[in-house]
Amino acid sequence: MLILQAKNVMRRFGADILFSKVNVQVDEHARLALVGRNGAGKTTLLKMIAGITEPDEGTISKTKGLSIGYLAQDQGLDSQNSIWAELDSVFAPLHKLEAEINQLEQQVADATTKKGPQLPELLKTYDQLQQRYKEAGGFEYQSRMRGILTGFGFPPEMDSLAINSLSGGQKTKLALAKILLQQPQLLILDEPTNHLDMNVLSWLEDYLKSYQGALLVVSHDRYFLDRVVNEIDDLDNGTIRHYRGNYSAYTKQKRQWLQTAMKHYEQQQAKIAKLEDYVNRNLVRASTTKQAQSRRRQLEKMDRLEKPTADTSSIHFHFHADHPSGNEVLDVDQLKIGYNEQVLAGPLSFSERKGQRIGIFGPNGIGKSTLLKTILHQLPPIAGTIKLGASLQIGYYDQEQQSLHPEKTVLDEIWDEHPEIPEAEIRSLLGSFLFVGDDVFKPVHDLSGGEKARLELTKLSFTPINFLLLDEPTNHLDIDSREVLETAINEFDGTVLFISHDRYFINQVATDVLDMSATGMTHYEGNYDDFLAQQAKKTQEDHGSDQQPATSSPVSGKKKAYQQSKQQQREHRKLQRQADGLEQQLTTLEGQQDKIKEEMAKPEHATDIAKLTDLQKQLDELTKQADDVEEQWTEAAMALEDFEDKH
Repeated sequence: MLILQAKNVMRRFGADILFSKVNVQVDEHARLALVGRNGAGKTTLLKMIAGITEPDEGTISKTKGLSIGYLAQDQGLDSQNSIWAELDSVFAPLHKLEAEINQLEQQVADATTKKGPQLPELLKTYDQLQQRYKEAGGFEYQSRMRGILTGFGFPPEMDSLAINSLSGGQKTKLALAKILLQQPQLLILDEPTNHLDMNVLSWLEDYLKSYQGALLVVSHDRYFLDRVVNEIDDLDNGTIRHYRGNYSAYTKQKRQWLQTAMKHYEQQQAKIAKLEDYVNRNLVRASTTKQAQSRRRQLEKMDRLEKPTADTSSIHFHFHADHPSGNEVLDVDQLKIGYNEQVLAGPLSFSERKGQRIGIFGPNGIGKSTLLKTILHQLPPIAGTIKLGASLQIGYYDQEQQSLHPEKTVLDEIWDEHPEIPEAEIRSLLGSFLFVGDDVFKPVHDLSGGEKARLELTKLSFTPINFLLLDEPTNHLDIDSREVLETAINEFDGTVLFISHDRYFINQVATDVLDMSATGMTHYEGNYDDFLAQQAKKTQEDHGSDQQPATSSPVSGKKKAYQQSKQQQREHRKLQRQADGLEQQLTTLEGQQDKIKEEMAKPEHATDIAKLTDLQKQLDELTKQADDVEEQWTEAAMALEDFEDKH
């Protein structure tokens, strides 16, 4: 059942239109993500849907009595209450009911003692209140509170802490916890994964997948989107296109749609050129004037397809080095880190060789950023040793961006460090990071989080680097910018040590990962998914297994591999035939449509209503068939692409 619909919504900023003719539909059990570049208007649209602001044009309708819970990006609780008291306030109606039940229990006790005539009526009312209390979740609300607090990493010993004494990240987690306890019919979340470590992320994903209501979410966390949502609204170039499936399915469908739409556009452009050429050659010839006029009317009535475009404005850059480093880049041995002799984590031991890209993850507050600062000698070690290799050119991305100067302009932030480079060259490079025109004269303190992140990357791209240290580099970057950063890292010839909670990013760039805790760190080869696989294998081994896997001889192994290869080849041929056959069907149907349109355009049919009606019915049927075949072809092409990616 549809619970909310935004229809032909538009938003202006001055003379500029941010988006227009936007349509969004939310089903009662929706798992819908809104994606798009920074600045596309995602948060603006969410606020309209949540009822916080009104659209300049269009309507937003919802079912009567729809309860909506909206959590803005980085919105934290501001309260004098303790953690437990603040979350407990969600259940004020239950507490009122509890008080009524307690009062009634006393009345029942008094009536029983006095054997009053009102006792049966009191017992009936008591049963009714108990039933209401049960149906409202009165017997499990405290266990729900404890479960959600535990999921967000708040143990019982923190229950009495004042919320105003907590960090910004903890306040944001509590705001999300509170809105989950309210259980609105429509849950609207803007970047809910900010400030969450991986354990909490995994818990939240599982919770949202089983949530009883609808979910509308904006997120740049591609791993989260793959696990939680099953439909995507892509806000691109001021309008929305809807896709079925998770994030990975959406990227393939969008690529396929662009290819198909471009093909149809080019076919129509060729047809237009052919018709225009015919008109130009034959309009002045007496023998063909009528046919030329008919072609011209056909051109005038034609629904012209717009050239399919996607917003392609994206940063592009690479890291570079003056010379290679030595093979031994870093050796950390029995290191303890912290502040003022207060140990945060340790002993930590690991090493890194030239060309490795090691990702570090672990709980928030464990000291990951402190580790990088200690390696860079910005903080002294409490114990242990750090050895840096020879011929290193170190580049450091600080998630707090403390290397930026708030009062400087974007241009001066770069130029002051590289006065020997001409202004035009600097502005050209800034343009590759989307700082164009007057953007270069903006003071740094006026930049958004995403703009500051891009400026920090700009500075790194100017500097020769063969050992790159990155602290949460994907924070504030939109998905397209994250993908560009992934490409730059994968093409980098040097060594990378990075901290990230972006699991998709880790999967794309890491050769190794380090799982960090307060007492040490564990090394795993591969990326985040490899880490999960090794964790699952270890868990299985720890539980033991009575059944040993059967071993096969080298001959049987080769035979099995050969059979698998043949089976894969057969499957590939089958998928290829399906895709090719459907594409041929689509081409045939489109040709038949063109013929009917040409028939309808003939002058002799201009007044033959019966004939035109019959032709229109044929055209409608062919259009329906073509739409069905195109959908099947898209699915077949995606299945073929998936198969080729896996094999």
